[in-house]
Amino acid sequence: MRERPGNWIRLDAHRLVICDMMHFSKAVPSIPVQREMRLAAVAEARSQVVPKPSWSAIFVRALALVAAETPELRRVYLSFPWPHLYEHTVSIASVATERSDASARFVDFVRVRNPARHSIAVVDRYLRRVTKAARSNAGLARFGSAITLLPWPLRRALWWCGLNLNGYFRARAFGTFGLSVYSALGAESLHPLSPLSFLLNYGVISAEGNVNVRIVYDHRITDGANIARALAALEAALTGPLCDELLALAATQRARRTARPTSVGLS
Repeated sequence: MRERPGNWIRLDAHRLVICDMMHFSKAVPSIPVQREMRLAAVAEARSQVVPKPSWSAIFVRALALVAAETPELRRVYLSFPWPHLYEHTVSIASVATERSDASARFVDFVRVRNPARHSIAVVDRYLRRVTKAARSNAGLARFGSAITLLPWPLRRALWWCGLNLNGYFRARAFGTFGLSVYSALGAESLHPLSPLSFLLNYGVISAEGNVNVRIVYDHRITDGANIARALAALEAALTGPLCDELLALAATQRARRTARPTSVGLS
């Protein structure tokens, strides 16, 4: 029996954004560098906080702290008017999230400005609030969605301008590094593509607190040895200042619960 012809499916605005983004991602000579981290102490400290902050918030703040001491992690490659690097003063994270509408689920982005300046609790509340908002706050999604009705040559030209003409605009609109993970679904991506200079990615955290963490980096900006050092610094930040911050937050929460006045019944 002959099969019936399949369906012709129009690309919606969300898929067009991803198509344009992947077009420019393919031009980035990206290389992943991986390190196995032992985060049992961090996981234990996180479990004491109510509600538990997301791992995304913890990793975003940790990498921002490392980037504050590592200028290479705040740089972008620009090709106009000649190839050069631009170094932003602070880190801006672009966190990939999953949203849904009436028809389908789609990838969106949450932009976090200077997460090194804010506590884990603040970053976590911000991610939760913005993820539930009606509109994205990240340039990767907002910029792409705003031009989806244009013909593809004009769309691609505008994308190129946004990524190459002005370093300050690019950093502010698109971010200096990204975060994309599927570990909550029991999976991990080995070499995710992105037009950003650096993309942080980690796998499923085991019961013992071990996890593979990788940074996919633009080789035009820095070398693999520097990324390996950055991963070591990231683990040190997670098991040091970030772990201490979680323990302090848990202690503050316990003190507040203890200080609450108890109700007295009337006899």
